[in-house]
Amino acid sequence: MFQYFEKAKELLSIVEEKEAPAIEQAIELLTQANLTKKAIYIFGASHAGILAEEMYYRAGGMMTINAIFGRELMLDRSPITFTSKMERLEGYGSTLAATQPFTAGDVLILHSVSGRNPVIIDMALHAKEKGVKIIALTNLTYSKTVSSRHTSGLRLFETADIVIDNHGEIGDAACTIPDVEQKVGPTSTVVGATILNAIIVEVCQKLKEAGVDYPPIFYSANLDGGDELNQSLFEKYQEAIHYQL
Repeated sequence: MFQYFEKAKELLSIVEEKEAPAIEQAIELLTQANLTKKAIYIFGASHAGILAEEMYYRAGGMMTINAIFGRELMLDRSPITFTSKMERLEGYGSTLAATQPFTAGDVLILHSVSGRNPVIIDMALHAKEKGVKIIALTNLTYSKTVSSRHTSGLRLFETADIVIDNHGEIGDAACTIPDVEQKVGPTSTVVGATILNAIIVEVCQKLKEAGVDYPPIFYSANLDGGDELNQSLFEKYQEAIHYQL
């Protein structure tokens, strides 16, 4: 009926089928990270950073996920084109990464559709030097058609331990309008959020099966007793949490 609904459903079906092995690997990696009280980080620049917000500090989300935000990459920056310049500025990602207490065995989820800009490559390379495992959420078809903007010549998928392809269109937008050259309706956010939330659900199931009484899941702060329950879980997993409640 609605073109975007049909496209989103089509992509989700493709991802569920073709990316199952990579998603299973990510589930196992995050499960082990939680069992060993290792930190899980997530980062993306500009619109890719929407997934960092999706995974961070929300009811039903995983408490051990630490979002990395770069002020100069946020969409409230003016002029808005400044964010594009910053994600292309080599060295900024390394400086931002250096503010994080990465340790060996931690996990970093990196989201970039093109995977070509220096900020995401800097972040990946810095974390890898610290022994952090990298999960890349990207678009392989798109990324393989563009060159890296980083002096290493690397794209995100070439730095990662696990690569999950969102199978979107080159350029991200997916829906056509007659006599309009540019497609509309980007799909990376809805597909990426579905992938990551699916992973978190399965990780929590595996933690329960492994004998964890209550996985590190945020209670809604709008439910009676939610703040107290969150505080108790926060204290239990504080080794893996690098923010304050």
